[in-house]
Amino acid sequence: MDARRKKLLFRSQHCGMKENDFLLGRFAAVHAATLGDDDLSAFEALLLEADNDIYNWVTVKEAPPVRHDTPLLAALIAFNNPT
Repeated sequence: MDARRKKLLFRSQHCGMKENDFLLGRFAAVHAATLGDDDLSAFEALLLEADNDIYNWVTVKEAPPVRHDTPLLAALIAFNNPT
């Protein structure tokens, strides 16, 4: 795994809010190695947001802003909210 993906994996597992560590960290552990550049950039941008906002978007408590309404966020939601 390259340095960018390793950094993303670490940051996903150490967000600051335990719930996000779980939600994002599990997803990153499974998918980080296979994410394309666009998805990596979207994930990195998502990690810059406030923990509560990320949690609310991933758990579908709130709609994300347009800038984060991406295939990556849709994949995170599907991964953490299986039907």
